[in-house]
Amino acid sequence: MAPAGYALAFHIRYASPTFLLQAYPKAWTSYYSLHALVMSDPTVAWGFTHEGACRWSDLTDDPARVMVRAAEHGLNFGMVCAVESHDSRSFGSFSRADREFTQEEMAALLDVLTDLHEATRNVSDLSPTSVEELRKMSVNYAKG
Repeated sequence: MAPAGYALAFHIRYASPTFLLQAYPKAWTSYYSLHALVMSDPTVAWGFTHEGACRWSDLTDDPARVMVRAAEHGLNFGMVCAVESHDSRSFGSFSRADREFTQEEMAALLDVLTDLHEATRNVSDLSPTSVEELRKMSVNYAKG
């Protein structure tokens, strides 16, 4: 559903996620890291302060032009969604090159994020095999 890539941050506590999964193009993730865009990314700001789903095109406060820079890397359209439960927050950002996400797609991705948020809530409840697989996929893994 996000052919241009995505980033998922699960169970963010003290500004650090337990799991961070990224599937954006390498050129974008390198550029994003090199320029420390996380500090000015409107999708990250939205994810920390809202719940639900929002299109990138609705994020108008972007003085660092993160969304323009993303489009220069083929990430032309996107959405962010966030959930919070049990004193834990997770959010995801999803992108397409061809068109805006539909309301139905946004709702479906929010449902997926919610399901994954709940499924990974207690790392100690996961099997060692599941934790190891998530760790292998994760950019950032912190024992929870």
